[in-house]
Amino acid sequence: MQYDWILFDADETLFSFDAYAGLKAMFSSLSVDFTPEDFAEYQLVNKPLWIQYQDGEITAKQLQEDRFNVWSERLSISPAELNRLFLDAMADVCQPLEGVKDIVPELAQKAKLGIITNGFVQLQQVRLERTGMADFFDLVVISEEVGVAKPDAAIFEHTLSLAGHPEKSRVLMVGDNAASDVLGGNNAGIDTCWLNVDAKPLPDGVVPTFTVTSWAEMRKALLG
Repeated sequence: MQYDWILFDADETLFSFDAYAGLKAMFSSLSVDFTPEDFAEYQLVNKPLWIQYQDGEITAKQLQEDRFNVWSERLSISPAELNRLFLDAMADVCQPLEGVKDIVPELAQKAKLGIITNGFVQLQQVRLERTGMADFFDLVVISEEVGVAKPDAAIFEHTLSLAGHPEKSRVLMVGDNAASDVLGGNNAGIDTCWLNVDAKPLPDGVVPTFTVTSWAEMRKALLG
């Protein structure tokens, strides 16, 4: 194994993240029929907020609450409560991607594993526990707790400090989002593996060490 540490993104790298399914389940519990049109409207607000969050322009709390402002007014429920209900629903619908439950234990025998996520505290640990994967990860770093998000090098430096300052040449970052995971790894001076399942184009100036299109391909690249 070329690496002593492998750091993973969480959403759409380790776990599926079907926001529509989570929102539909959450709103169903409030007796609201959440439609694809409602989801499109939600994403018009949500997606720019995520970019602002990754760029350090807003806090995790602002992102989590501002995305529910419209529904808060419609339902007379606070944005914070809607966000709590949403993350609880997501913990139920998020499942490991194909290959993860077989390959992560193999990798854990060869290297130490960690998670760096721009996701939120409420969802991360419960999801690891429910899927039986918590024991395979030596550390979980969550941007909401650290106060900076990927691709900022600071969250990577914080993680490497927690890991005991391993040699950067022996650390790999794996993620599906080139603009946060790969760029963040580039900023931190560590190798990167881009999990590009949907044949997305690379942003300008972002260069992964290698690219895979599935967990099976990743296993072959790392374990031979």
